Amino acid sequence: MAEYRGRLRAPAAARFGIVASRFNALITERLVAGAVAQWARLGVEPQAIDIIWVPGAFELAGVVERILPRGYAAIVALGAVVRGQTPHFDYVAGQSAAQIGRLAANGQIPVIYGVLTCNTMDEAQDRAGGKSGNQGEDAAIAAIEMADLYRQLETPSEGGL
Repeated sequence: MAEYRGRLRAPAAARFGIVASRFNALITERLVAGAVAQWARLGVEPQAIDIIWVPGAFELAGVVERILPRGYAAIVALGAVVRGQTPHFDYVAGQSAAQIGRLAANGQIPVIYGVLTCNTMDEAQDRAGGKSGNQGEDAAIAAIEMADLYRQLETPSEGGL
């Protein structure tokens, strides 16, 4: 997504929502900070960002669905599910992805899935501001890119996109 950093800008007066999981807060707080910082670099004012915290990744979709009608340009779901000793990871990660995916496919605005699914906490830290970058930043870029694309798709064009 780096190719968009130089020319991508947030739509004027656009509002963005973040729904974030408190579970694995050490990771999720870094993802949220990355998204907010990226949006600031792309012209989004801090007061144009609403952050809603939920208990865990499983609860993300329910809140995303509730806030879809609030007039956001896009909503980003952020969290971290780290594999443990039980099959809990498979259920939470799978259902979280499926339900956010359902909302993204059926929604009138972009819904971005920014939930890390990692084997270890070290992997999660690498993806939340460590050596692999910050996936919260990437989710913020995707939100703006998709909000702009949705706007373009609503406007008839003679030459295509």
